[in-house]
Amino acid sequence: MARDAYAYRQLAVESVEWNGRVEIHPVSGQAYATDLPVQCSRRLSDTSIYPLGTIFLVNAKLTDRMGGPQYLYVWHGDEIKVLSDAEADVFLGAYRRVRL
Repeated sequence: MARDAYAYRQLAVESVEWNGRVEIHPVSGQAYATDLPVQCSRRLSDTSIYPLGTIFLVNAKLTDRMGGPQYLYVWHGDEIKVLSDAEADVFLGAYRRVRL
């Protein structure tokens, strides 16, 4: 079965220490809560490759498994794109809400 490319959207995620483990979560300032888990390749949470706090640009979709809790899914075969602080600011700037 082919992957539905329209279900995925670009998202900035970062490696954080969560409950004593390194996990991947969305960066603040986007459409998703920062405590929403992200299921992705384990390479993203490997601190010997990427230090804690590294920000990645991924294609993710919101899903749940059999009616369970929601999470973001990133296909494990996608390219890993690391964002610098400047690139992350530019990317997140497009999603900041303007208060009226």
